[in-house]
Amino acid sequence: MNDPRPIGIFDSGVGGTSIWQEIHQLLPLEKTIYLSDSANAPYGIKTQEEIIGLSIKNTERLLKMDCKLIVVACNTATTNAIKVLRSAYDIPFIGIEPAIKPAALKSANKAIGILATRGTLTSELFAQTSEIYTKDIHVIEVEGNGLVELIEGGKKDAAETKDLLQKLLAPMIRAKIDYLVLGCSHYPYLIPSLYEILPREVEIIDSGEAVAKQAKAVLFNNNLLNTDKSGSKIPEFYSNINPQVLSQIIQAEKNGYKVAKMDF
Repeated sequence: MNDPRPIGIFDSGVGGTSIWQEIHQLLPLEKTIYLSDSANAPYGIKTQEEIIGLSIKNTERLLKMDCKLIVVACNTATTNAIKVLRSAYDIPFIGIEPAIKPAALKSANKAIGILATRGTLTSELFAQTSEIYTKDIHVIEVEGNGLVELIEGGKKDAAETKDLLQKLLAPMIRAKIDYLVLGCSHYPYLIPSLYEILPREVEIIDSGEAVAKQAKAVLFNNNLLNTDKSGSKIPEFYSNINPQVLSQIIQAEKNGYKVAKMDF
């Protein structure tokens, strides 16, 4: 079992690097290629047809780069397009969707908040998951309108971002939630600000660690793991607009990662 081909990861922008970090930490022998489709961010306000088209475009680019597994590090793309991708391509796909199940099962207050994009909250997959696990739970769904744009603009810690979060979280705080589910891969970069605003007893759940574990399991089950400790494992990151924010968020210069602009 030794497959040196890279793992491909794509998102509507820089947010999916929160998923990449978990994968890189769990699977250090794997080479990774990350596509930041920032030119088309955010996906959450687009139609399902547009989201599927963009997901196919990103998949085609990663296949040209000889990827053996593709991680759809975007909640909106997963909930709207992953069925199409899995039926169209003979390669394993790992998706990401809001961690509703653990939040609902653990909630003592029987009240949870879900912060996500419109594209995720209105998707069929989200509705199915929510129906199964939240029958006896008060769920406060809030669209994070504007958050992706602020993060893509390098303003994750800015005062205007914190002001927006205050407004978005207000109905959740009033409802006395004890779990906040992050339904967008951009949002983990807001966790420090979220904890400043939320009551101390609220726990935040995102899907990054679970996605990394699933990726490892799929690689193992399909004999795709790279077990060779030699060779270059330097991650590659590509953005289809100015990659400066991408470089900053992953600390590319400090870590020696390759970041470049690419049209896709």
